[in-house]
Amino acid sequence: MKKIFNLLLCFFPFITLNAQINEIGVFLGGSNFIGDVGSTTYINPNKPAFGVLYKWNKSPRHAYRFSYTQSTIAGNDIDSDETGRNKRQYRFENNVKELSAGLEFNFFDFNLHDYHTKITPYIYTGLSFFLYDGLYRDKQDPKNAIDGANSSTFAIPMTLGIKSNVTPHFVIGAEVGARYTFTDNIDGSNPDTSNTNIIKFGNLNNNDWYVFTGVTLTYTFGQKPCYCAE
Repeated sequence: MKKIFNLLLCFFPFITLNAQINEIGVFLGGSNFIGDVGSTTYINPNKPAFGVLYKWNKSPRHAYRFSYTQSTIAGNDIDSDETGRNKRQYRFENNVKELSAGLEFNFFDFNLHDYHTKITPYIYTGLSFFLYDGLYRDKQDPKNAIDGANSSTFAIPMTLGIKSNVTPHFVIGAEVGARYTFTDNIDGSNPDTSNTNIIKFGNLNNNDWYVFTGVTLTYTFGQKPCYCAE
């Protein structure tokens, strides 16, 4: 956790009271998984998720965004509407700790120094790096995934949300963010091993997804920016 905190600090080089306006706050919500185990419903939070985020508003239409989010990612075939999965009854839990950096784009102008109430939809994308447990399943008991070595990889976040400045210094938002990962083993379906006692299953050509759904609350600070053409 200490290493993650130190790495998170590296994402915040722009925080200064003399810079363009800043936002810092929290994310609270839930997570769900889309892969070879469990429900195939795209938005179906089943575990709590929380995080912190920082935004540097470069203009009323876009901001650089940095965040750290963590959650238990879980799946259970009993929750699936697919008959084959429901009878198979595989399940898993994995711990995901994510750092993300990218660009948030507002559909409408969102000048935080104009204290009139404003509402805008927004989208966010960039690049995420996350830590997770490398799971695997033994042929003798394939229903339960076994913890292996710690693993890490990248993901592409795709987030859609809506936000409003509820007070002059607080912004509240609601968002759904899907992550397309560069791994197919969050659920223990495709471990990187040649051990014949460890099984692989599902669609081995499709990578896993996980989704964070929730609300954000940020506090704004900093001197009034000059949104000048560059």
